[in-house]
Parts: sequence; structure tokens; C-alpha cells
Amino acid sequence: MEARFPISQAPDRLTAETGRKLFAGPCDFLKGVVAMDGLPPDNRIEVCFAGRSNVGKSSLINALVGQKNLARSSNTPGRTQEINFFTLGSSHYLVDLPGYGFAQAPVHVVEKWQNLMKAYLSGRATLRRVFLLIDARHGPKKVDEEIMALLDKCAVTFQAVLTKTDKLKKGALDKAVEQTRTALSKHPAAYPEITLTSAEKKEGIETLRAIIAGIE
Repeated sequence: MEARFPISQAPDRLTAETGRKLFAGPCDFLKGVVAMDGLPPDNRIEVCFAGRSNVGKSSLINALVGQKNLARSSNTPGRTQEINFFTLGSSHYLVDLPGYGFAQAPVHVVEKWQNLMKAYLSGRATLRRVFLLIDARHGPKKVDEEIMALLDKCAVTFQAVLTKTDKLKKGALDKAVEQTRTALSKHPAAYPEITLTSAEKKEGIETLRAIIAGIE
């Protein structure tokens, strides 16, 4: 019997080429948004990346676009408090949401950008999918499930992406996958696949590119 949330399969040659072409085009930082009235025009397909602080979002985005420093990470968890927009060719936005959890910032600042993130998720018509990054070494935490519940409420489809999978042996990785499946099973907005990635080893990057290229 197939698992309810199977692992994303590597794309066939044609699908992989479509993903490669999309990400071979120009990808540039557009702007950092700190309020809803600063959002760029909603005239492109939009996918965004969310995850706990230090889950590896910047590394994964950089691996996808084949650049070293397009998305920049902070050594201080919770430092990034903007929604960062990147243009991908002429057809897509890649969106980097602020890392959540462990924010080393004043409470009122944290509350402000959390409210911004909630407003964005619930009010962006062109947002097609959220890629929810989960560190494979730790599995889904309570704060991840809180974001999953928010995405349910906003009716935004999200897909779990396990990061740093190269750091685990097979048994430990299998356990992380099962923990993720259990968490996802409670959430109706969860897309029925889990993608395994390692930005460092470039594992799963071709698959994730193809997935994004196939979203309409």
C-alpha cells in the first residue's frame, strides 16, 4: 500500500528540462516587503518558502537558482523580518518568508512581522504553493504545526520539503519522513507529497525545480 504522502519522484527527462530552463533564466532580488502596501503587482505565478529559523531556506533557494548569494541568511535566528521577493524569468516570483521561531527581536517587532506574514498568506491571490521546509534532523516541531494550521485556515496549499537530508543515515531519515507524514495527515491544505533535499549535495534540486515549473 502506497504511503499517503509519498516521496516526490525524480522527474522524467522532459519535465526535468522544463525545470532546468525555468531556473536557467535570470533570477534577481526585487524587493523586501515590510507592509502589505509594498507588495509587488500580483501578475506572476508565485511560490514561497517558509520554515523555522536556520532550517536552510537561503541555501535551498540559492541551490535552486544556481547562485551563491542571491538569498542571504543571517547568523542571528529571527533577524530577517521582511518578505523577500525574487523575480524568476518573466513568469514567476520566488518569495522568501521570514524564519519563524527563536526570534531574537523585541516582542512588538516579532508580532509585526508575524502579522505581515499572516496577511500575505491569506490575501495573495497569485500564491500557488508554500514550500514548508522542515529540518530532517529534527522533524516537524510544534511551531511547524502552528504554521500548517495557519495555512489550512488561509486555504493555501503547502508542500513539505525536508532539508539537510544528507546529514542522516537511512533509518533516521525514514523516521523523519514518518514523523512528517503523521503531522501532515492532520492538515487538509497539505499537498500529498514530501520532497527530500540537500542544498549542500544538490540532492532533490532537479526534482523541486520541476515541481515549481509544473505549477500553473
